[in-house]
Order: sequence, then structure tokens, then C-alpha cells
Amino acid sequence: MLRIITQHSEAQTELRRISDRTHDDQIFNKESTVREILQTVKRQGDKALLHYTEEFDGQSLTLEQLRVSGSELDAAYQQVSKELLDAIGLAKKNIEAFHRQRVPKSWVQFGENDVVLGKRYTPVDKAGLYVPGGRAAYPSTVLMNAIPAKVAGVPRIVMVTPPGPDKAINAAVLVAAQEAGVEEIYRVGGAQAIAALAYGTETIPKVDVITGPGNIYVTLAKKLVYGTVGIDSLAGPSEVLIIADAHANPVYVATDMLAQAEHDPMAAAILVTTDMNLAQQVQAEVDKQLRNHPRKLLTEKAIAHYGLIAIVDSLEAAAELSNEFAPEHLELEIAEPWDLIEKIRHAGAIFLGSSTPEAVGDYLAGPNHTLPTSGAARYASALGVETFMKHSSVIQYSPVALEKVADAIVALAEAEGLASHADSIRVRTN
Repeated sequence: MLRIITQHSEAQTELRRISDRTHDDQIFNKESTVREILQTVKRQGDKALLHYTEEFDGQSLTLEQLRVSGSELDAAYQQVSKELLDAIGLAKKNIEAFHRQRVPKSWVQFGENDVVLGKRYTPVDKAGLYVPGGRAAYPSTVLMNAIPAKVAGVPRIVMVTPPGPDKAINAAVLVAAQEAGVEEIYRVGGAQAIAALAYGTETIPKVDVITGPGNIYVTLAKKLVYGTVGIDSLAGPSEVLIIADAHANPVYVATDMLAQAEHDPMAAAILVTTDMNLAQQVQAEVDKQLRNHPRKLLTEKAIAHYGLIAIVDSLEAAAELSNEFAPEHLELEIAEPWDLIEKIRHAGAIFLGSSTPEAVGDYLAGPNHTLPTSGAARYASALGVETFMKHSSVIQYSPVALEKVADAIVALAEAEGLASHADSIRVRTN
């Protein structure tokens, strides 16, 4: 049963515990295993990928089966309904439109004495997208990762995803990939897939940026290869925090909490409310909906360990707790959500009003659903086109401009003991 907490300090303690749930020593003890996998793939390439796919996924592949064939891609369209295909198309349209608004523009400015300064934005050459398998199929993850890369102008996009039974890849995932413009797909998952993207193998190319969520082994692998390649983030278990007042519908709130909890046994579902009556109604409704839930076991675990209802004196106090937690998803199920949003400083995505459940953002509103977790919203943001781009400074000085600042540059260079730095200015200005 969902716990109800009425003391502010106790709520703070519980929220810290939930936020720190990914910092367990047992989790990070897995790092040595991940290091071994990374090094083995780096040394042995495709051979290691085949070995680990059989060991961890129970699928025996040949080298030719690593890459998903064109005939498999074509066949996937015959396995999805028109309704699903239309939904994928609508999601693609909205996600693409949103991310096109976010493409950074190169710029230059011309100052006095012919000083030119600017920034030039360019996409990476190759991006690697990790799409998890396991408990469910995630065509939405394909769209949310592939479309920003395409919009950014990445020339080559490589997707990896673990094989299911009989070596198959979910048809909806394959269709979503093709609709997003990705046709280079490999059936490999786990830390070994991250290693392949980071170091390259005989079959899979080395990429520049790796994005996409995965289990703890995938997350640790991304952490360890960062620096060799760029990454989007270290995604932890998903989480939602709902701020609700007496106007909220308890059925809506309970359903939204379960929509988060059904992701994973470590997913967090939190309600912060000013109304005890709502809290009790939500508590009862969660129990009711759990009775026949299709993912009952893991959802109950998430609710039992990382579900929480906190009672606060005011919406301002609720915003304070939310900012301390810095949730991945924040729902404002209150009468006037725009009045409170100015007090929200840290959240991956904010959903306003009772008609905007998190699922809208998960699938097709347009903003990306790959978001910072475990408090990272204090300093990080959603995946976007910027993830697949980098910028170069552009600088040009005329002889007159250099002459004007020469003495200052020489003084700074000499203060740092860098004689040739100073000389590089003197030879041009004396």
C-alpha cells in the first residue's frame, strides 16, 4: 500500500532515499563485470559480441545475423496494424516539428577593426542509438532518439537492440526505426552493444555519440566509455512526482502513478498534495487498480519501495519538495498550474493540468522523453538536437585589431611563463 507521510522533514528524508536508490553498493559492484565486457569486445570485436549474446540473451547468432536484413525490415510492416503505423507517423511528425525549432544556428558578428567572432555548429559524423528490449518493446524510444539525430543532420545513424526469442526484433521497433530514417540496425544489447559502438568491431562502426536508456549494465558501460565517445546521460529508473490539490481527480492521479510504476521495480511514483482526502482516495484507487494490473508483480514492488504520498501545508511547500527531488517528470494537477510553474526550478519535463498525463509526452507531444533522472534535472536537460551537435568558435583578427591588443596578450602570456605564446604575438606586431 502507498504510504502517506504528513511531516515535511520525513518527506524530505524519504525523497532523498528514493533519489539515491541507484547509488546502492551492489549496483556499482557490477562495474568490474562491465569493465571486463568492454575490454573483451575491444580486443575480440564481433567474436565477443556473438559470445555475450549467447551468454546473456540466450541467442546463438552468426556474423551474418548481427545486422538486421532488408527483408526483415520490409516484413516488419506486415506485422503492425494500420492504427499503430498511423500513430507512429503522428508521433514522428510532432517530434520532428518540435526538434526543428531547437536546431542551433551558426553565427558571426563583425566588430571594430575587422574583428570577427562567431560559432559554427556541425553534427557529429556517426551516432549510436541504444534501444532496450527486455520487459517491453519501445518504438517511442526509437523515435525520440533517432529523430533529433536526423534533424541535427547526422550522416550515419546506427541502432543496436537486443534480440528476442528466435533472434527476432520487435516489428514496431523496426518500423519506427525506418519511419525515423534508420536502417542500419544490429541485434546486440547490453554492455557489449555499448562497447561495440564505442570502440567499433569488424561489423559495427565506432560512433561519436551514444544515446538511449538501458539497464544498469548499459548505464555503467556508457559511464565507462564516456570520453572515448559522447553520451546523452546516465539514465536511472524512471520517476514521476505529481503535485495535486483538492481539484485533482483521484482516479487520474492514481493511474498516472501506476503508469510510472509499471516501467520497472525501481520506478518511483510520488504524490505531493495539500489535501488529505485526495491522498486517501488515491491510496485506495492505487490498491484497486493494482488488483488486476497486467504487470502486477513489478508494479507492486515499485509502489511498495518507491511509492509515496506526502501531505504539505501549501502548494509552495510542494514546489519546494519537488525542487529538492528534481523529478524526471513533474505533473501539476492543480486548478491553476501556470501560477505555480514560476516556483519550479528543477524538472526534466513539466505537465500542466489534468488533461496532460505524462503519457502524452512519452509518446507524441513532441518534446523528448529521454530526460534526466535521480536528481540530475538540477543540472541536466532532455535529449535534443544539441546532443548530436558540437560547436566550434570562429575568430579572426585583422592586423590593426591584433596590434591594439598585443601588449595585453603578451602580458598575460608572460605572467603564465609561456614565452612562445608571447613571441607569437611579437613576431606579428613588431
